[in-house]
Amino acid sequence: MPHQVHLLIIGVTFGLVLGILIVCLIFFCIRCYKKDSNIRQSANDASVTTDTSVTTLPIRTNGLETSIDFSASITSSTTMSRSENVQKDSNFSCWSRQSKDRFAKSPGIPKYSYKEIQKATQNFTTRLGQGSFGTVYKATMPTGEVVAVKVLASNSKQGEKEFQTEVLLLGRLHHRNLVNLVGYCVDKGQRILAYQFMSNGSLENILYGEERKLSWDERLQIVFDISHGIEYLHEGAAPPVIHRDLKCANILLDHSMRAKVADFGLSKEEVFDGRNSALKGTYGYMDPAYISTNKLTMKSDIYSFGIIIFELITAIPPHQNLMEYIGLAAMDHDGIDGILDKQLVDNCNIGEVRQLAKIGHKCLHKSPRKRPPISVVSQGISSIKQRRQRHHAIEEIMSLANSRAESMNRSVD
Repeated sequence: MPHQVHLLIIGVTFGLVLGILIVCLIFFCIRCYKKDSNIRQSANDASVTTDTSVTTLPIRTNGLETSIDFSASITSSTTMSRSENVQKDSNFSCWSRQSKDRFAKSPGIPKYSYKEIQKATQNFTTRLGQGSFGTVYKATMPTGEVVAVKVLASNSKQGEKEFQTEVLLLGRLHHRNLVNLVGYCVDKGQRILAYQFMSNGSLENILYGEERKLSWDERLQIVFDISHGIEYLHEGAAPPVIHRDLKCANILLDHSMRAKVADFGLSKEEVFDGRNSALKGTYGYMDPAYISTNKLTMKSDIYSFGIIIFELITAIPPHQNLMEYIGLAAMDHDGIDGILDKQLVDNCNIGEVRQLAKIGHKCLHKSPRKRPPISVVSQGISSIKQRRQRHHAIEEIMSLANSRAESMNRSVD
């Protein structure tokens, strides 16, 4: 009997100790879980403010036609608490670790140190302009290749996302009508992108500048090149990519005036998940259907391309009531003639202009479903270009025949 009591006491004691250990373990696990959840929630609140933001912050502040991210919230630096600053630093270090891991999956893109970029730009002396998230400089790489270097502004929150998007997307996107990414830098707190140098700058600067005039042949070639760049994004890339910020400022021209689509910071891979997309883009180029519904599709790019088509025809920028002029011109079969760029009057084939305007009108249809896919748009532009080439060939034959006839007449005389 005493032996059984002794065993019972031992068993009860062991059970109590075991129970206490289990309770302590459960309490510890719950505490760790809550702490981890709070950290993740804080990081998400600091780095992603897509659907909960009320006030908006423009990515650029250097002109009327600036890219806007309507999902980025404004936070006053004077009211930021010490804990928020610590949180921001921890988020940046976390982003840096993630970006290194993700960029490793982008083969073929060289990574440069800050010193190498500094040397290539001669300590950032030759400034080319203002990019979507920082300043652009001219640089000569060790290989002798001339490139354009974009440096992320230190106070640009959205720029970090743009930087990551461009590296990851352009690591797998390669086409003759897309600006190539030739390198990047994540070093000493700096994020830098190096692109192939486009000597003739942006279409916006040339179209609205005074230094150079664009002929009708050049404009037709440019719109042809842009369509092929978009066609690759929509139908050649896997998964398809929506550019999201197509505009004249993001179309660059090389030494031969061949156009390439640039600036993929706001681009997004097409995902059929039924979710609404944060509103991003540029006023005047943004699809009204996208603005009203927040549903981003490839047809939003088609709308933006339609605006570019009419800019090339009229040389009227979107912020100068371009859509009103287009609407008035649509009321008359020959209405486009009245808003034709003065530089093209008597210097173009008006029939070809009307055909291109008809394609532009289809791209700007109010209903995204009724807008043609980019392959159809590209085919239509290609047909105009082919007829243009045949017209030139006939003109050359006629000119040659006339010159021969004149030489024969002179020999007879």
